[in-house]
Amino acid sequence: MDDAFDSDRTVFKAACVQLRSGIDRARNVADAVALIGEAAQRGAHFIVTPEMTNAVDRNAERLAASLPEGEEIEEVRAFSAAASENGVFLLIGSMAIRRGDGRLANRSFLFGPDGSIAARYDKIHMFDVSLENGETWRESRIYHPGDQAVLVRTPLAAFGLSICYDVRFPHLYRALARAGAEVMCVPAAFTRQTGKAHWKALLTARAIECGAFVAAAAQGGVHEDGRETFGHSVIISPWGDILTEARGDEPGVILAEIDPLRVKKARAQIPSLALETAVKVLTIEA
Repeated sequence: MDDAFDSDRTVFKAACVQLRSGIDRARNVADAVALIGEAAQRGAHFIVTPEMTNAVDRNAERLAASLPEGEEIEEVRAFSAAASENGVFLLIGSMAIRRGDGRLANRSFLFGPDGSIAARYDKIHMFDVSLENGETWRESRIYHPGDQAVLVRTPLAAFGLSICYDVRFPHLYRALARAGAEVMCVPAAFTRQTGKAHWKALLTARAIECGAFVAAAAQGGVHEDGRETFGHSVIISPWGDILTEARGDEPGVILAEIDPLRVKKARAQIPSLALETAVKVLTIEA
């Protein structure tokens, strides 16, 4: 297992931006950029937005038709500018990106303080479920899954990237933690039903078993396409303490201090990461 990497890092502020993205991509970007600016003004050095920041639309054909192929889209340019203008590390939890094969990617983008793309991550685990309330989701029909776990080492901390349904697969986070991840990022658009039942429990479990901070930015409320998401963005300590939480589903910003030394302390107290795992992790220096 890799230890947390050496640097002169100190405590920093992390922020989760909670959104209620709709179908209009330009409006979603404007809403997100405004809250990113608010988080930076409040002292955030690292900011994460939810899954599907650029569009929440259950009509897959309409969503795909609205997207040009590839990453040369206005959202990428706008969020690059937001990162550089605010001088922050900005993780856009995910955006729908149209691939060359006609399917979409559910892709995270980490922008550095200079506006460059420091890392990308494609959601690995597709949300294919039928819920008791009649909701049915088949992400695998729309999105091409990723096949690579991603850890990003920055001057602030080492960030493990994941998206929403990934949180139900603890082996992914264990692999990231063993590779040195200190902050697990879990941008999400959890349904209201599953969110009420499992959101905080799953996130707390990932924090405790990995001895890592968890920063989970969420979509919340009733969306333009009719779906309902749970909200309750949260930041959790390596010991499982709730550091800050959005108390509902309204858009907004939450902030908490991240001290990487707390990760080292938690893992020393309970050295459960000593056993190996088969999952391989791509490590990126940012």
